[in-house]
Amino acid sequence: MKVFHCDQCDQILFFENSQCVSCGASLAYVPGDGLITALPANAANPWASANPALAGRTFRLCRNYLEHQTCNWAIPSDDDHPYCRSCRLTRVIPDVADPLRRAAWHRLELAKRRLVFTLLALNLPIVGRDDDPASGLSFEFRADPAEPEAPRVFTGHADGVITVNIAEADDSERERRRSDLGEPYRTLLGHMRHESGHYYWNRLVRDTKGLDEYRAVFGDERQDYGEALQQYYAKGAPADWQSRYVSAYASAHSWEDWAETWAHYLHMVDALETAGSNGLVLRPRRADEPALGRLPSEVPSEILPFVRLIDGWFSLTYVLNNLNRSMGLPDGYPFVLSPPAVEKLRFVHDLVNRAG
Repeated sequence: MKVFHCDQCDQILFFENSQCVSCGASLAYVPGDGLITALPANAANPWASANPALAGRTFRLCRNYLEHQTCNWAIPSDDDHPYCRSCRLTRVIPDVADPLRRAAWHRLELAKRRLVFTLLALNLPIVGRDDDPASGLSFEFRADPAEPEAPRVFTGHADGVITVNIAEADDSERERRRSDLGEPYRTLLGHMRHESGHYYWNRLVRDTKGLDEYRAVFGDERQDYGEALQQYYAKGAPADWQSRYVSAYASAHSWEDWAETWAHYLHMVDALETAGSNGLVLRPRRADEPALGRLPSEVPSEILPFVRLIDGWFSLTYVLNNLNRSMGLPDGYPFVLSPPAVEKLRFVHDLVNRAG
């Protein structure tokens, strides 16, 4: 994630900000340019930004910005879609008349926009349902039905459709599920990244010349998926899973190994971009302690060579986990990457480079 500043008063901003806390200006993110810009006073659609980088162009606000205040993205005025590049991917939302469900939807959209930010930064193809009705990417945020006997909503992916149970937006419920499943980490953004991995397996691996290479690294995805998951939930991960996988769940099936590895790669890229944008450098007192040199401030201009990326990640997570422990919090990155897991990350890295 980049560091943003208000182009009206230069106040530092978060990616999610829709109003500057210093000058009070309303703000909008322009995804094609990676900029947050201040809206002119009493802006009406279309409006023009005072930012010189956006000179000569006009924009509109996403409908979810105007009607629900649950988005902060702008749309070029020559794009006639009422929703921004992120919101148009959502095709099912919960009942916004219910304040709790409206709040859950807001948190889900925040996580999805962070996912879309990284996918755009990596120049990965994002083909929505409008352009590919059969298998385009879309999101459905659904609640469990009120009837106890009715089928529950499961978070998952099918043919481009990513479904997330809105209960995952409740921190206490998500923590309960994390504890029940014995997971070290469970977040909305993690869900988004993991499920997007299944979508990109279909787009970047399936039916390509790289499928054999994929099988050599991740195993044969033709193993019965339902049976593999049943066995995983009945018996758990193999005792030596840490020596081969990024997580216990990755051991369940080749597809889950890929999706977990994909999610970890997006964690790495986003966190390292954030470190680079903030100018974070680690200068240890001893040569055998974690070090981190200057990183690129933006992903698309220079995707790090894999060796430098993984070395930076080990150093960054050591410091991140130590900082968390200083605050009495769990490790921010509670995983150990074995050599086989690193090679799987290298496969994803190379594939992303080729795709982007």
